[in-house]
Amino acid sequence: MIAGLAHVGLRVVDLGEASARWCAQFGLHEVGRADGRATLACDDEPCAIELLDAAGQEPGHDHTTWRLRTGVSLEDAAARLAGAGVETRREKDAIWCEDPEGQRLKLIPARTGLTGWTSFARAPSGAPLGHPRRLGHVNFLTGRLEEQIAFHTEVLGFALTDHLGEDAAWLRVGGLHHELAFVRPRAGQEPRLHHLALDVVDVGQMRMTMDHLGRHGRWLSWGPTRHGVGGNIASYVRITEEPLHVELYCDMELIEADHRPRVWPDDRFSSNTWGPLPPRSYFRFDAAAIASERDSLETRGVPLPDPSEPARP
Repeated sequence: MIAGLAHVGLRVVDLGEASARWCAQFGLHEVGRADGRATLACDDEPCAIELLDAAGQEPGHDHTTWRLRTGVSLEDAAARLAGAGVETRREKDAIWCEDPEGQRLKLIPARTGLTGWTSFARAPSGAPLGHPRRLGHVNFLTGRLEEQIAFHTEVLGFALTDHLGEDAAWLRVGGLHHELAFVRPRAGQEPRLHHLALDVVDVGQMRMTMDHLGRHGRWLSWGPTRHGVGGNIASYVRITEEPLHVELYCDMELIEADHRPRVWPDDRFSSNTWGPLPPRSYFRFDAAAIASERDSLETRGVPLPDPSEPARP
């Protein structure tokens, strides 16, 4: 039923500041603004990240939007969801629903209006030089892994690609290793969006992007890594304003038509064939974890404090 990932919606405190920041730091460009929303794109797609005025709510993840396959109408999608007992809300050009943990999902019609040519052969967009190729996937922390797998495979039509032990799963809708992943959170953590991922084509562009982000005061929460699961080279950037990570990645595994889900051992090699596992701060979004990560305290032998402890100044 699902063709691909359309965009991620993020609530922001200051719409103008957030749009300028995401564009300046990650090479996105604003393609529209109205009704308290700013639409940002990587290339010539309608939207990759939608910024919404938080209007007093906490900044952060608001929703994830998925495109339906060609030939699947909104009515078809609504009927399938209703048949599975999922409540929906219809808008003119979208259907809203929630996953088993209340994360908001938006389903939109198949994309039209593009030629069949690759992006390199189409007319130029307003994207700056060095822009990301596309929004590639999203990863969530979940306390209900089996239910999330069942919902996304049985109701939305994703295919299961891989497990990491009993604590993580990767799902796909096409030939790439994944568009969606779920990881069990550590004790005391709430289900949430952990990261969105931008395809940066190759390690050369990744280096340039990280150099650029470093000059903007950003730091890596983990990476560069070569994931065993998925095969992608990845670097994770901490975003403090809309609490999440941005993964810069390239070289993801391509999945063959007769692929069978694998169960990877939950070890260092499955997560990073090049080196260490992530610091514990990588899985947290509290002030103490961010302060520890900012100053590399874990690697300097300073234990990560309990979430209830105050952050160091």
